[in-house]
Amino acid sequence: MMMTRPTAPPEDNDAGPAAGRGVTALSAAPGAPGAAGPGRRPPAAVRLSVIIPVYNERNTLRDLLQRVRSQRLTWNTMPVAFEVIVVDDCSNDGGVDFLDHLEGRAAFPEIRLIRHPQNRGKGAAIRSGLAAATGELVLIQDADLEYDPADYAVLLAPVLAGQAQVVYGSRFLGRGMLARPPGMHPANWLANKLLSWTATALFQRRVTDEATCYKVLDRGLMSGLNLRSERFDICPEITAKVLRRGHRILEVPIAYRGRGSNDGKKIRWTDAFHAWFTLIRYRIFE
Repeated sequence: MMMTRPTAPPEDNDAGPAAGRGVTALSAAPGAPGAAGPGRRPPAAVRLSVIIPVYNERNTLRDLLQRVRSQRLTWNTMPVAFEVIVVDDCSNDGGVDFLDHLEGRAAFPEIRLIRHPQNRGKGAAIRSGLAAATGELVLIQDADLEYDPADYAVLLAPVLAGQAQVVYGSRFLGRGMLARPPGMHPANWLANKLLSWTATALFQRRVTDEATCYKVLDRGLMSGLNLRSERFDICPEITAKVLRRGHRILEVPIAYRGRGSNDGKKIRWTDAFHAWFTLIRYRIFE
Protein backbone atom coordinates (compact mmCIF):
# COMPACT_ATOMS: atom_id res chain seq x y z
CA MET A 1 0.00 0.00 0.00
CA MET A 2 1.14 3.50 -0.69
CA MET A 3 2.27 5.63 2.23
CA THR A 4 1.97 9.38 2.01
CA ARG A 5 3.90 12.16 3.70
CA PRO A 6 1.93 14.16 6.31
CA THR A 7 1.56 17.82 5.42
CA ALA A 8 -1.16 20.42 4.94
CA PRO A 9 -4.71 19.32 4.08
CA PRO A 10 -6.04 19.57 0.54
CA GLU A 11 -7.41 22.87 -0.68
CA ASP A 12 -11.09 22.64 -1.52
CA ASN A 13 -11.70 25.46 -3.98
CA ASP A 14 -15.42 25.21 -3.41
CA ALA A 15 -17.49 24.14 -0.44
CA GLY A 16 -17.57 20.51 0.59
CA PRO A 17 -15.50 17.78 2.34
CA ALA A 18 -12.02 16.86 1.23
CA ALA A 19 -9.79 13.86 1.87
CA GLY A 20 -6.93 14.78 4.17
CA ARG A 21 -3.27 14.38 3.43
CA GLY A 22 -3.10 12.11 6.47
CA VAL A 23 -4.42 9.08 4.57
CA THR A 24 -1.94 6.23 4.67
CA ALA A 25 -3.15 4.35 1.62
CA LEU A 26 -5.74 4.37 -1.12
CA SER A 27 -8.06 2.11 0.84
CA ALA A 28 -11.30 2.78 2.69
CA ALA A 29 -13.27 0.65 5.10
CA PRO A 30 -16.97 0.12 4.37
CA GLY A 31 -18.98 3.00 5.78
CA ALA A 32 -15.92 5.18 6.30
CA PRO A 33 -15.39 8.46 4.48
CA GLY A 34 -14.24 7.56 1.02
CA ALA A 35 -15.93 4.13 1.01
CA ALA A 36 -18.29 3.27 -1.80
CA GLY A 37 -21.73 4.75 -1.38
CA PRO A 38 -24.33 6.95 -3.09
CA GLY A 39 -22.61 9.15 -5.66
CA ARG A 40 -19.27 7.44 -5.11
CA ARG A 41 -17.26 5.06 -7.26
CA PRO A 42 -18.17 1.41 -6.54
CA PRO A 43 -15.62 -0.96 -4.97
CA ALA A 44 -14.36 -2.23 -8.31
CA ALA A 45 -11.00 -2.25 -10.03
CA VAL A 46 -9.88 1.20 -11.18
CA ARG A 47 -7.68 1.85 -14.19
CA LEU A 48 -5.44 4.93 -14.28
CA SER A 49 -3.95 6.23 -17.52
CA VAL A 50 -0.67 8.04 -16.85
CA ILE A 51 0.20 10.26 -19.82
CA ILE A 52 3.87 11.23 -20.05
CA PRO A 53 4.71 13.79 -22.74
CA VAL A 54 8.43 13.60 -23.55
CA TYR A 55 10.82 15.83 -25.44
CA ASN A 56 14.56 15.30 -24.98
CA GLU A 57 14.51 13.81 -21.47
CA ARG A 58 17.32 11.28 -21.91
CA ASN A 59 18.72 11.88 -18.43
CA THR A 60 15.49 11.33 -16.52
CA LEU A 61 12.98 9.23 -18.48
CA ARG A 62 14.18 5.78 -17.47
CA ASP A 63 14.35 6.74 -13.80
CA LEU A 64 10.90 8.34 -14.01
CA LEU A 65 9.39 5.18 -15.51
CA GLN A 66 10.91 3.10 -12.71
CA ARG A 67 9.35 5.43 -10.13
CA VAL A 68 5.94 5.30 -11.80
CA ARG A 69 5.89 1.50 -11.97
CA SER A 70 6.96 1.24 -8.32
CA GLN A 71 3.65 2.72 -7.15
CA ARG A 72 1.43 0.03 -5.65
CA LEU A 73 -1.99 1.47 -4.92
CA THR A 74 -5.24 -0.12 -3.78
CA TRP A 75 -8.75 1.21 -3.33
CA ASN A 76 -11.37 -0.72 -1.33
CA THR A 77 -9.01 -3.72 -1.42
CA MET A 78 -8.89 -3.59 -5.23
CA PRO A 79 -5.61 -2.74 -6.99
CA VAL A 80 -5.40 0.42 -9.06
CA ALA A 81 -4.23 -0.71 -12.51
CA PHE A 82 -1.76 1.51 -14.35
CA GLU A 83 -1.71 2.22 -18.06
CA VAL A 84 1.44 4.23 -18.83
CA ILE A 85 1.43 6.08 -22.15
CA VAL A 86 4.70 7.72 -23.22
CA VAL A 87 4.25 10.25 -26.03
CA ASP A 88 7.55 11.14 -27.67
CA ASP A 89 7.23 14.57 -29.26
CA CYS A 90 9.98 13.92 -31.83
CA SER A 91 12.89 13.92 -29.40
CA ASN A 92 16.33 14.19 -30.98
CA ASP A 93 18.46 13.07 -28.03
CA GLY A 94 17.74 9.35 -28.37
CA GLY A 95 16.30 9.27 -24.88
CA VAL A 96 13.14 7.38 -25.85
CA ASP A 97 14.75 4.95 -28.29
CA PHE A 98 15.33 2.27 -25.64
CA LEU A 99 11.55 1.70 -25.52
CA ASP A 100 11.68 0.71 -29.19
CA HIS A 101 14.42 -1.86 -28.65
CA LEU A 102 13.98 -5.44 -27.53
CA GLU A 103 15.76 -4.81 -24.23
CA GLY A 104 13.61 -1.78 -23.45
CA ARG A 105 10.37 -3.53 -24.37
CA ALA A 106 11.34 -6.43 -22.13
CA ALA A 107 12.21 -4.08 -19.26
CA PHE A 108 9.05 -1.99 -19.62
CA PRO A 109 6.42 -4.27 -21.22
CA GLU A 110 3.56 -2.22 -19.74
CA ILE A 111 4.59 1.00 -21.51
CA ARG A 112 2.64 2.15 -24.57
CA LEU A 113 4.83 4.32 -26.80
CA ILE A 114 3.41 6.89 -29.21
CA ARG A 115 5.84 8.82 -31.42
CA HIS A 116 5.15 12.11 -33.18
CA PRO A 117 6.92 12.37 -36.56
CA GLN A 118 7.56 16.06 -35.88
CA ASN A 119 7.77 18.25 -32.80
CA ARG A 120 4.33 19.66 -32.03
CA GLY A 121 4.43 20.63 -28.36
CA LYS A 122 3.35 19.41 -24.92
CA GLY A 123 -0.32 20.06 -25.56
CA ALA A 124 -0.32 17.96 -28.72
CA ALA A 125 1.47 15.15 -26.87
CA ILE A 126 -1.12 15.18 -24.08
CA ARG A 127 -3.95 15.13 -26.61
CA SER A 128 -2.36 12.15 -28.39
CA GLY A 129 -2.07 10.34 -25.08
CA LEU A 130 -5.66 11.15 -24.15
CA ALA A 131 -6.92 9.78 -27.48
CA ALA A 132 -5.15 6.48 -26.73
CA ALA A 133 -6.10 6.28 -23.03
CA THR A 134 -8.50 3.60 -21.80
CA GLY A 135 -8.49 4.23 -18.04
CA GLU A 136 -11.36 5.75 -16.10
CA LEU A 137 -8.95 8.37 -14.77
CA VAL A 138 -6.15 10.33 -16.43
CA LEU A 139 -3.05 11.70 -14.72
CA ILE A 140 -0.52 13.95 -16.47
CA GLN A 141 3.13 13.30 -15.54
CA ASP A 142 6.15 15.27 -16.73
CA ALA A 143 9.26 13.23 -17.50
CA ASP A 144 11.79 15.53 -15.81
CA LEU A 145 11.54 14.35 -12.18
CA GLU A 146 10.38 17.74 -10.87
CA TYR A 147 7.23 15.95 -9.71
CA ASP A 148 7.31 12.81 -7.55
CA PRO A 149 5.07 9.83 -8.45
CA ALA A 150 4.99 9.05 -4.73
CA ASP A 151 2.21 11.66 -4.64
CA TYR A 152 -0.15 9.55 -6.77
CA ALA A 153 -1.98 8.31 -3.67
CA VAL A 154 -2.89 11.76 -2.39
CA LEU A 155 -3.84 12.89 -5.92
CA LEU A 156 -6.17 9.98 -6.59
CA ALA A 157 -7.84 9.65 -3.19
CA PRO A 158 -10.33 12.56 -3.56
CA VAL A 159 -11.43 11.35 -7.00
CA LEU A 160 -11.88 7.76 -5.90
CA ALA A 161 -13.77 8.95 -2.81
CA GLY A 162 -16.25 10.74 -5.07
CA GLN A 163 -15.32 14.18 -3.74
CA ALA A 164 -14.18 15.65 -7.07
CA GLN A 165 -13.72 14.81 -10.72
CA VAL A 166 -10.71 17.08 -11.02
CA VAL A 167 -7.72 17.21 -8.66
CA TYR A 168 -4.62 19.41 -9.01
CA GLY A 169 -1.36 18.84 -7.17
CA SER A 170 -0.36 22.26 -5.82
CA ARG A 171 3.29 23.20 -5.38
CA PHE A 172 2.27 26.12 -3.16
CA LEU A 173 -0.16 24.64 -0.63
CA GLY A 174 1.47 23.91 2.69
CA ARG A 175 4.01 26.68 2.20
CA GLY A 176 3.87 30.35 3.13
CA MET A 177 1.94 32.59 0.75
CA LEU A 178 5.16 34.07 -0.64
CA ALA A 179 7.31 30.96 -0.25
CA ARG A 180 9.07 29.69 -3.34
CA PRO A 181 9.20 25.91 -3.90
CA PRO A 182 12.70 24.41 -4.03
CA GLY A 183 14.43 24.96 -7.36
CA MET A 184 11.79 27.30 -8.80
CA HIS A 185 13.30 30.38 -10.44
CA PRO A 186 11.92 33.67 -9.06
CA ALA A 187 10.61 34.68 -12.50
CA ASN A 188 8.78 31.36 -12.82
CA TRP A 189 7.42 31.77 -9.29
CA LEU A 190 6.00 35.18 -10.20
CA ALA A 191 4.53 33.85 -13.47
CA ASN A 192 2.87 30.95 -11.62
CA LYS A 193 1.40 33.28 -9.04
CA LEU A 194 0.04 35.68 -11.66
CA LEU A 195 -1.60 32.83 -13.59
CA SER A 196 -3.22 31.44 -10.45
CA TRP A 197 -4.48 34.87 -9.39
CA THR A 198 -5.83 35.45 -12.90
CA ALA A 199 -7.69 32.13 -12.92
CA THR A 200 -9.12 32.88 -9.48
CA ALA A 201 -10.32 36.33 -10.54
CA LEU A 202 -11.78 35.22 -13.88
CA PHE A 203 -13.72 32.22 -12.58
CA GLN A 204 -14.32 33.18 -8.94
CA ARG A 205 -12.88 29.89 -7.75
CA ARG A 206 -9.66 29.87 -5.75
CA VAL A 207 -6.78 28.25 -7.62
CA THR A 208 -3.32 28.19 -6.03
CA ASP A 209 -1.40 26.40 -8.81
CA GLU A 210 -3.00 26.73 -12.23
CA ALA A 211 0.15 25.66 -14.12
CA THR A 212 0.91 22.50 -12.16
CA CYS A 213 1.76 19.43 -14.19
CA TYR A 214 -0.11 17.15 -11.79
CA LYS A 215 -3.69 17.19 -13.00
CA VAL A 216 -6.01 14.21 -12.43
CA LEU A 217 -9.30 14.15 -14.32
CA ASP A 218 -12.10 11.78 -15.08
CA ARG A 219 -11.31 10.65 -18.64
CA GLY A 220 -14.84 11.24 -19.89
CA LEU A 221 -14.78 14.76 -18.53
CA MET A 222 -11.34 15.48 -20.00
CA SER A 223 -12.26 14.10 -23.41
CA GLY A 224 -15.35 16.29 -23.39
CA LEU A 225 -13.25 19.45 -23.02
CA ASN A 226 -12.35 19.27 -26.73
CA LEU A 227 -8.79 20.40 -26.07
CA ARG A 228 -7.04 22.25 -28.90
CA SER A 229 -3.76 23.60 -27.54
CA GLU A 230 -0.51 22.38 -29.04
CA ARG A 231 2.03 23.73 -26.58
CA PHE A 232 2.29 24.74 -22.90
CA ASP A 233 -1.03 26.58 -23.11
CA ILE A 234 -2.71 23.20 -22.64
CA CYS A 235 -2.64 23.79 -18.85
CA PRO A 236 -4.63 27.05 -18.84
CA GLU A 237 -6.98 25.62 -21.45
CA ILE A 238 -7.78 22.67 -19.17
CA THR A 239 -8.20 24.95 -16.16
CA ALA A 240 -10.40 27.46 -17.97
CA LYS A 241 -12.67 24.87 -19.57
CA VAL A 242 -13.06 22.88 -16.36
CA LEU A 243 -14.04 25.97 -14.36
CA ARG A 244 -16.17 27.52 -17.11
CA ARG A 245 -18.25 24.35 -17.20
CA GLY A 246 -18.86 24.53 -13.47
CA HIS A 247 -16.61 21.72 -12.30
CA ARG A 248 -14.77 22.03 -9.02
CA ILE A 249 -10.97 21.78 -8.83
CA LEU A 250 -9.77 20.27 -5.58
CA GLU A 251 -6.11 20.93 -4.82
CA VAL A 252 -3.76 18.86 -2.66
CA PRO A 253 -0.18 19.73 -1.65
CA ILE A 254 2.59 17.85 -3.42
CA ALA A 255 6.37 17.56 -3.33
CA TYR A 256 8.29 19.54 -5.94
CA ARG A 257 11.90 20.21 -6.84
CA GLY A 258 12.38 22.48 -9.83
CA ARG A 259 15.19 22.49 -12.33
CA GLY A 260 16.71 25.22 -14.49
CA SER A 261 17.25 25.66 -18.20
CA ASN A 262 20.76 24.23 -17.84
CA ASP A 263 19.14 21.00 -16.67
CA GLY A 264 16.84 20.86 -19.69
CA LYS A 265 13.79 22.81 -18.54
CA LYS A 266 11.84 23.90 -21.63
CA ILE A 267 9.17 26.25 -20.38
CA ARG A 268 10.15 29.90 -19.94
CA TRP A 269 8.58 32.65 -17.90
CA THR A 270 7.60 34.30 -21.21
CA ASP A 271 5.23 31.38 -21.84
CA ALA A 272 3.16 32.89 -19.05
CA PHE A 273 1.92 35.55 -21.48
CA HIS A 274 0.45 32.89 -23.80
CA ALA A 275 -1.04 31.12 -20.79
CA TRP A 276 -2.56 34.38 -19.51
CA PHE A 277 -4.24 35.10 -22.83
CA THR A 278 -5.46 31.48 -22.99
CA LEU A 279 -7.23 31.85 -19.65
CA ILE A 280 -8.95 35.01 -20.87
CA ARG A 281 -9.79 33.52 -24.25
CA TYR A 282 -11.54 30.48 -22.80
CA ARG A 283 -13.26 32.55 -20.17
CA ILE A 284 -14.99 34.44 -22.98
CA PHE A 285 -15.12 31.89 -25.79
CA GLU A 286 -15.63 28.15 -25.71
